Amino acid sequence: MFSLTGTEISHFLLAMGCLLAMAHLLGYLVERIFIPRVIGEVMAGLVLGPTILGHFFPDTFEWMFLGFPGEDKLFGLLYQFGLLMLMFCSGLKFQTHFNREDAKITSALVIGSTIPAFIVGWFAADLFNISPYLGTANNPLAIKIVIAISIAITSIPVISKIFNDLGIMETRFAKIVIACAGIHDILLWVALGFATAIASQGSVYTAGTAFKSIGMSFGFIFGTLFFGYILFKRLTIVRQNLLFRSSNLGYFLFIMFILASLAGNLHVETIFGALLAGIVAKLALPKAVSERLEQGVSNISFSWFIPIYFATVGLQLDLIRHFNPLFFFGYLLFATLTQTIAVYITSRIIKQDPFTSFNLGLAINDRGGPGIVLSSVAYTAGIINQEFFAILVMLALVTSWLPGTWLRIVVNKGWRLMPGDENVIPKLRNDDDKIASFKFK
Repeated sequence: MFSLTGTEISHFLLAMGCLLAMAHLLGYLVERIFIPRVIGEVMAGLVLGPTILGHFFPDTFEWMFLGFPGEDKLFGLLYQFGLLMLMFCSGLKFQTHFNREDAKITSALVIGSTIPAFIVGWFAADLFNISPYLGTANNPLAIKIVIAISIAITSIPVISKIFNDLGIMETRFAKIVIACAGIHDILLWVALGFATAIASQGSVYTAGTAFKSIGMSFGFIFGTLFFGYILFKRLTIVRQNLLFRSSNLGYFLFIMFILASLAGNLHVETIFGALLAGIVAKLALPKAVSERLEQGVSNISFSWFIPIYFATVGLQLDLIRHFNPLFFFGYLLFATLTQTIAVYITSRIIKQDPFTSFNLGLAINDRGGPGIVLSSVAYTAGIINQEFFAILVMLALVTSWLPGTWLRIVVNKGWRLMPGDENVIPKLRNDDDKIASFKFK
């Protein structure tokens, strides 16, 4: 019980070690050519997964990643841990202090990046021939919601990691983009909850279904923020809190796991439990404590769990057998232009200069992790089939590539991201970067 044989442990550690090493290696190499590190980490899964290794050497792939019963579940568990840690880290980076001007910009961008893009995506579903991409639930309304979400969604985890990798997390630009992404993604996850609810009921859906699904999601979000803030504020740094005193990091991980579990039991996506745990910790704790927590979580997350998460995403894709490149190119062009133009116009309306507006448009166009999670949830719920699953994952990856590469060019050229960031000095991500910056003899 609760054990693996020595052979199984050795086999799993070999497979995981190879995947982790490949993720770090390709992540490092693509960074050298202005491509976000996360793209290289996903490429590791493509190289070692069904797309390349599994296609040319299927027996080797089967032996490495499906070598004993339950090995796939172990990778699935690491995948979920990586996603939770990524969302927790993103919550800890959530900006909480805004002046009036920044709050105005963020509010306008939330509206401008959510409503127009969602509406365009909703009506565009009628223009595309979506019938070949319907999943087992065979629910056109649910897939229309998923398409609208895929157009409007922004990635908190990936855009945070891009900012983190570039050393610009403390900039005004990063603060506004992350806050905007966080707020409007919460709204879109509520819509996804409704889509999965009606998909589970077949073609039968009522106003009661919508009210229950949306009400449960909003209730969990606001309840967690309200009560979580009070409890964190009053119960964390006290002498009687033995768990916090015994292990600060262990205490916060416990809270994160409990909130994620509670979200899952309430049929709200578990990742929002982790995200809200990070946000509440950021809001309620003294700055010194939250910074120490963020550093401790980031050290292990960005070296192990998060690269494994992105590599496992690539491991699930089979681009040889289940991918339509022509449809993908059209969908990518439509989604990218819709979101970027919506944000650009909104930014110009609130008197931002053209270069700032373009930067914001590309950054908010990053779909990354939430785009991948959207595809996974929709596929698991039977809303979409495997071909559209691959389309949405690749959409998330390419739209992470574009802003990551552009922002790296902006930072390296010393250009201003937006007014207020004129004298930005990028900060290295962690000690690994400092070590890597040394000249080897």
